[in-house]
Amino acid sequence: MKKTLVLGATDNPTRFAYRAVQRLQQHGHTVVPVGIRKGEVGGHPIITDKQQVIEDVDTVTLYVGPQNQTSWYDYILSLKPKRIIFNPGTENRELEKMAQEANIETLHDCTLVMLATNSY
Repeated sequence: MKKTLVLGATDNPTRFAYRAVQRLQQHGHTVVPVGIRKGEVGGHPIITDKQQVIEDVDTVTLYVGPQNQTSWYDYILSLKPKRIIFNPGTENRELEKMAQEANIETLHDCTLVMLATNSY
């Protein structure tokens, strides 16, 4: 199973990031919710501290628009994930280039669709 950091996590059940946490857990993945507001999702507190070290992250799945990603660049890259999933609306050529230069795979896909089609 893939340890996945959900960036843009929220405790709002109408948001895709909330659904992603739920579905990732249903598929047996370890989930680390990270966001800008404290709360809880999937039984886990939402981490708001960009200094918190998280080990062995396989995937970062983005639910933060490109205009709000720049303050997260260093944090995302410091995690050294194997891949970053740019969900619809989060595409960001600058971050994608930085990730690729750090040998991090980048995907333009939808985490929820990937889980539903067993391509995660």
